[in-house]
Amino acid sequence: MFQILVVDDNKNTRQLMRAVLEEENYKVFTAEDGQDALDLMENQHIDLVLLDIMMPNMDGYEFTKILREMKNDLPILMVSAKQLPIDRKQGFIAGTDDYMIKPVDEEEMLLRIKALLRRAKIATEREINIGEVTLDYDKLMVSRLNEVHTLPQKEFQLLYMLLSYPGKIYTRIQLMDEIWGVDSDTGWETVTVHVARLRKRFGEWPEFDIESVRGLGYRAVKRV
Repeated sequence: MFQILVVDDNKNTRQLMRAVLEEENYKVFTAEDGQDALDLMENQHIDLVLLDIMMPNMDGYEFTKILREMKNDLPILMVSAKQLPIDRKQGFIAGTDDYMIKPVDEEEMLLRIKALLRRAKIATEREINIGEVTLDYDKLMVSRLNEVHTLPQKEFQLLYMLLSYPGKIYTRIQLMDEIWGVDSDTGWETVTVHVARLRKRFGEWPEFDIESVRGLGYRAVKRV
């Protein structure tokens, strides 16, 4: 069970977020400000932080900056009433992974949380093995028996993401957002180009295929 920390100085907001997240079977902890959150994290494993910005004692920007200075890559989703572009930029400069404006759409928030947790899982595991095939995240390397391919970063990340969740259908927009980033100016056609390159490289390998799902996107299928 994933454990999520909700950091917000508003009691009603904390209670609402707890109810929404527990409905999705997350274990939820709460804190009133950044310092309270840091104290709690000394004794609890946390998988993701849902973070307000404007709080007493230690605000969301400072909390995020401290974590990143400590080389802590914990996924952080900032949720704030501050909606100017400069506020979002300051959040990303501090090191947040995503940013939503209050009042949030609860369904969208849950989707963003799932996406962040997927990315964290992929980054943590670092290696995938499917039959004779090995994907090494740190080396951007795909190998099978004596055949080794070192891929461009985005190409590797696309393959790694698909094979991390075989059978799961991803739209082109989802793949763009998770690999190229929501602020990228690159068009979704880039995904099609990268999939074509992967198919050309690995089309003869029997362990997996990348399938097009008409009208939806792509999925990886394991054959072993």
